[in-house]
Amino acid sequence: MTSSQGGTSRSGGARANLSTPTLWPRARRVLLAIALPVTLALLALAPVSASGFGLSFLERLHETMPIESTVPENGDLNPYGIAVVRQNAGQLIKGNVLISNFNNAGAEQGRGSTIVEISPQGGLSVFAQLTPKSLPAECPGGIGLSTALAILPDNYVVVGSLPSENGQVEKAGAGCLIVLNSNGKAVSVIAGEPINGPWDMTAAPDFGQTALFVTNVLNGTIKDGTTPNDEGDVVRVVLSTYGSKIPQVTSERVIATGFEQEANSTAFVLGPTGDALGLNGSLYVADTLDNSIAAVPQALRRTSVFEEGGTTVTTEGELNEPLGMTLAPNGDILTTNGGNGDIVETSPSGHQFEGFDTGAGPGGLFGLTITPNEKGIYIVNDAKNWLELVH
Repeated sequence: MTSSQGGTSRSGGARANLSTPTLWPRARRVLLAIALPVTLALLALAPVSASGFGLSFLERLHETMPIESTVPENGDLNPYGIAVVRQNAGQLIKGNVLISNFNNAGAEQGRGSTIVEISPQGGLSVFAQLTPKSLPAECPGGIGLSTALAILPDNYVVVGSLPSENGQVEKAGAGCLIVLNSNGKAVSVIAGEPINGPWDMTAAPDFGQTALFVTNVLNGTIKDGTTPNDEGDVVRVVLSTYGSKIPQVTSERVIATGFEQEANSTAFVLGPTGDALGLNGSLYVADTLDNSIAAVPQALRRTSVFEEGGTTVTTEGELNEPLGMTLAPNGDILTTNGGNGDIVETSPSGHQFEGFDTGAGPGGLFGLTITPNEKGIYIVNDAKNWLELVH
């Protein structure tokens, strides 16, 4: 890799299974025959997990409300990535939502070039419109902004590019990660091995550095559109993020392999998509083709490659092509279903709750993130090209 400024194994072996899927009804549950030595004070301070008492996070939500179209003046379509602005800086306004577009105005996939910024009250502005010439270094294949989108603690923005020459995966390039400053100017490109088709990403900030966990979907030969393989992987990229200096790559490592991936004429590519770092240190990954959620233990400190697509947290049940992922305030895993437009909540122990129907329908959901007040979920409806609020 270079930085430039300016499951079940499908080929053998089996993924370890942490639990069988358990569907819990959307109602307050009573835990029987177990005494938990907790005080009322601790209960008041700590969020309730889906594996303990109380309602799931999704049970507190009731409806989906449209906020604003995600289509900028150049006509880019298919909003994928989403991130909430946490503080004012440059063009970034606290509380606004950044969204990356994957398609261009001609609906060609892997050709979107814009990140838009939307106010919670509605109103859109273009945060960045990228071209190959606007980058300080080459992004292999060009520009096609993917679901990978994060805002770093120092107010730099990182977005993934999984580009295509003609909107088809057989003409896709390896892509890159693009670092932008708070005014939307590209200042660095992270490209080369092991980045190959960055599809989604989560950021885990710490003092002076941030770990990016990037899911890749172009490893091996999948561009013929017929042959799936299990070479999808997760890469950990550590950036120095101290002060106002441009973030620098300090290390990069493949930490997990064995995720199924394949070309798809409708969805461009299917493979490991959303990921989120759990409170227990495990990285959760939405394994779309395996219709499951996997876990990679000790993701921040891991020095070896966890093979066979991690360990299975849960599979099937309410899951229906899981794509985007984030953590709920109670530590549960939230995923969007590409197959039916539901959001599904899963506890770290693998208990599923009934899916929340957002109304987006099949193919309508991708990225999601928790609102700043932790009482709702922002989603991108890429069937309607709208930012919506589930509350």
